[in-house]
Amino acid sequence: MKEAIIISRPLDLSELDTPAVLIDLDILERNIKWTAELARRAGVKLRPHFKTHKSIWIARKQLEYGACGLTVAKLGEAEVLADSGVEDLLIAFPLVGEAKLGRLRALIDRGIKVTISTDHAAVAADISRLGESLNYRIPLYVDVNTGLNRCGGEPGEETAALIRQMAGMPGVEVRGLMTHGGHAYGKKSLSELREAAAEEVGGLVQTKELLERSGIRIPEISVGSTPTSKFIAEQTGATETRPGAYVFGDISQLAIGSITMDELAMTILATVVSTPRPGTAIIDAGSKTFSSDTNPHRPGYGFLRSDPSVYIERLSEEHGIVKVPEGVQLSIGDRLEFIPNHCCTVTNLHDALHGVRHRKVERLITVDARGRIQ
Repeated sequence: MKEAIIISRPLDLSELDTPAVLIDLDILERNIKWTAELARRAGVKLRPHFKTHKSIWIARKQLEYGACGLTVAKLGEAEVLADSGVEDLLIAFPLVGEAKLGRLRALIDRGIKVTISTDHAAVAADISRLGESLNYRIPLYVDVNTGLNRCGGEPGEETAALIRQMAGMPGVEVRGLMTHGGHAYGKKSLSELREAAAEEVGGLVQTKELLERSGIRIPEISVGSTPTSKFIAEQTGATETRPGAYVFGDISQLAIGSITMDELAMTILATVVSTPRPGTAIIDAGSKTFSSDTNPHRPGYGFLRSDPSVYIERLSEEHGIVKVPEGVQLSIGDRLEFIPNHCCTVTNLHDALHGVRHRKVERLITVDARGRIQ
């Protein structure tokens, strides 16, 4: 794995072919440092989500500045990180089926500390059987629904009853409660984000207290979303935070006010290749570059960094159809930087990202876990 390739002669952006994903290295490093400092001040462990960048080089930066380990979405990501020497991983996705349990066994056999998440007793039972065969209690986080309505049972007695059942399984150790406050992306103000952060941790703490009255100790309370992580100092009871998209920033965060333009490290450089009619320009970057993710707060798939009134209103595979308002003139050959809706999905579409400093391409950042969807 090449991780990041320092370019022998920094390239001017004018020399870079398009489309290309640009990462401002100064902003990236500032974002990594600042989030690590927020967690440190709050006395909370930082376990950032690898799925945003899928880059060993960036993961090592996060560890260098204080992360306790990494969160991954899939076993494939865990395997990439384990191969690079990272030894403390949370797989924040249920592992179902013998094939995946076999790969989990291989990771444990290598001495990797792997914590598994689930929200179902049957999944925990399979993991427990693996743990018994290894003479080892596999650490387990139980997923709780605190508003996203994805995985997880409801906080309180529903989840407590599940954990009481799991507590009797000999091959697992329930170490924590976890949730993902992704519903925060639907909020419209900082006050609403603060409320979402309180709800995110509140349901977990309520469940922990209920279990402790039953004699079951839950040492870890793990919360995670980039918008709510800004309030980690107020999330009383949390022991761990798992933001991911904070490293790059995107429209999803910008639209709800959880970041400013100064925190946007990722842009997409594209070239105008056609101006077929008034009010429309075509760029050489479509759904294979931007992804087709939409945003509830803004139209389109990305907007021009220097002028948000210019935005991509439609995508086909290779074409971006740009809405050009009256008074704005775009010409064939213009090179434009767009902010994407969702940085995580953009990353997975590319083999490498271009690390830029002072408008010069300084390094290629390889997307080491691209396509690791299993």
